[in-house]
Amino acid sequence: MSQSQLTALQPPGWPAPRGYSNGMMGRGRIVLVGGQIGWDAQGVFAEGFVGQVRQALANILAVLKEAGAGPEHIGRLTWYVVDIAEYRASLAALGPAYRAVMGRNFPAMALVQVVALVEAEARVEIEATAILPE
Repeated sequence: MSQSQLTALQPPGWPAPRGYSNGMMGRGRIVLVGGQIGWDAQGVFAEGFVGQVRQALANILAVLKEAGAGPEHIGRLTWYVVDIAEYRASLAALGPAYRAVMGRNFPAMALVQVVALVEAEARVEIEATAILPE
């Protein structure tokens, strides 16, 4: 796997973000990963919100692996959650779960609450944009 060419963008004077970057810059081949939910290859959902986040991130990495990429190539993640209160209540457990899958790679991120996801059991859907070196 080739080394990432991504650079975090941090405006002077802004507080350092925790667990994400304000912006990322990179050059190379773009990989777009459609929204991944917290089920495994057999369609079985992980238990609980944090379990589903962990599985969705693992699914993103499985797709990226097909392009020869890893978490260090991810420039952006967009999270869609069905319950923002559930997300907030899970923050203490989310950090360790995130790092277990993604390591210490913190791309630009957005998180929004949605009314529902296509799969009724899904609590979260995450999409990714990765930039691989030329």
